[in-house]
Amino acid sequence: MEKLEHIIATYQQIIQNAELELQSARKRIYYISLLRLVLFVGAIAGAITFWTDGWLYISVFAILPFILFVWLVKRHNFWFHRKDFLKKKIVINEQELRAIQYDFSGFEDGEEYIDPGHLYTFDLDVFGEHSLFQYINRTSTPVGKQHLADWFNRHLENKEAIEQRQEAIRELSTELEYRQQIRLLGLLYKGKPADTTEIKEWADSPSYYRKHALLRIIPVTVSIINLVCISLAFLGILPASAAGGVFISFVIFSSIFSKGITKLQTTYGEKLQILSTYADQILFTEKKEMHSPILQQLKAELTSQNQTASQAVRQLSKLMNALDQRSNLLMSTILNGLIFWELRQVMRIEQWKDTHANDLPRWIETIGEIDAYCSLATFTYNHPEYIYPKVCSQSFHLQAKGLGHPLMNRNKCVRNGIDIDKRPFFIIITGANMAGKSTYLRTVGINYLLACIGAPVWAEQMEIYPARLITSLRTSDSLTDNESYFFAELKRLKLIIDKLEAGEELFIILDEILKGTNSMDKQKGSFALIKQFMNMNANGIIATHDLLLGTLIDSFPQNIRNYCFEADITNNELTFSYQMRDGVAQNMNACFLMKKMGIAVIDD
Repeated sequence: MEKLEHIIATYQQIIQNAELELQSARKRIYYISLLRLVLFVGAIAGAITFWTDGWLYISVFAILPFILFVWLVKRHNFWFHRKDFLKKKIVINEQELRAIQYDFSGFEDGEEYIDPGHLYTFDLDVFGEHSLFQYINRTSTPVGKQHLADWFNRHLENKEAIEQRQEAIRELSTELEYRQQIRLLGLLYKGKPADTTEIKEWADSPSYYRKHALLRIIPVTVSIINLVCISLAFLGILPASAAGGVFISFVIFSSIFSKGITKLQTTYGEKLQILSTYADQILFTEKKEMHSPILQQLKAELTSQNQTASQAVRQLSKLMNALDQRSNLLMSTILNGLIFWELRQVMRIEQWKDTHANDLPRWIETIGEIDAYCSLATFTYNHPEYIYPKVCSQSFHLQAKGLGHPLMNRNKCVRNGIDIDKRPFFIIITGANMAGKSTYLRTVGINYLLACIGAPVWAEQMEIYPARLITSLRTSDSLTDNESYFFAELKRLKLIIDKLEAGEELFIILDEILKGTNSMDKQKGSFALIKQFMNMNANGIIATHDLLLGTLIDSFPQNIRNYCFEADITNNELTFSYQMRDGVAQNMNACFLMKKMGIAVIDD
């Protein structure tokens, strides 16, 4: 707990420092605004007062104040951006303090990834409100969020891959400043998931203007003609009106291309603004020294043709920002008439795309992956008591001590263990209602999933073999498919059997087999299913109210273990220890609770 107190103090100190800096930034903004007003008024007054006194006075009392005014505008924008940055910095650190106390409502919950048919995420509450994903998710880019969701949806099944990811997460968990900088830069521009997809589509699309040789030479030709006409007019060889007429004709001619350029700007201009965010994140990553193989590989992806990714992406961002200047009608008219500026600018953008079309999607994916790693690293940093499990590769092995559910309060959670050291092997758990069976199944499942994505787990000690996780904990009716509860459960069990027959190695977690049928049928079917699992060399945990399933240990004494969660009745009160015990449950609580609530229970 001492380490956790240190983490809390660190977040509090960051907030305190940011608040002091924010106060300073607000004062600067106020004084700069005041000085800008003074300089602007002074420049106008100076121009009016000294208009007839020569250029020296005008330069000192009008032009110089105006130049200072323009410089202060830029400083004003810088400090406004800094103010937003500091406000967001305070917010994310306050969020971390709340998350440590199990309030993680401020993070995106991944509701769009909920899939009742998934092998395990629906049963284990991986996505949605108050989910594991919401607890861990700190991504600030749409592609980062997708990467993190993909890792939860498809856990790793290879020892080396898990260990490499552990190493990368462990390294980033010590880099608080880097992680927060990556998140802050992403949050300052909150893009939509579609933005990244459309940017990739734009990168893959063919260039329209540069593929026409005639269009490529038009800007150069127009510039040369204007230069010649202006020079001749200046020398008195050509009337100024003629040079003006040429200029106007070019302005009119340039309008032919305006519709297509406007469409490009409207469709992609705003979306490409997110590239400035990626450029900042890429630059920060390029400067960061990485040590783990995965992070070194990701950093290596951020290069192209002897140019860093940040330089290239920032160049595109500047080109798009420059194109936005066409909204200034006076400036765009002059530039289009002189050098066909809009057409020239669009072709520069297309040239950039032709050079980096294959790199841009890779850079975005790389930053997204780093963003996802930062989420798991923050989860690690916030839980100093969590450990990295040992990964085995020879045969199925799952052993843990002191397992706790990450979403349960650290001061209240009762922690249990598990031990499966051979194949086939099943643990059968019996117990009364509310005694803790289902919570235990989810605790094992969640920690097993965390271990298989390379994250730390809440345990004193843990060793795993990364077989594919599959669960059946909350099968439900499907009104849409006209499917009964029982049939939906049968489909799930059939899926498990099919995967085992296909030779897949599974770790199976089931809660109350065949809930949708009568007790005799259920018992017979449950016995047959578990025996089939044994014959198919499977591993797993099964929780049940049916105490007779505990007799299966007589048929498989070396391959089945019985455990239970008891409900204890002391002084006519029902109590739960939530501590797993050896053997089959002895106490059931349904009749006791019915009597306590005044519902008559007739004894035979």
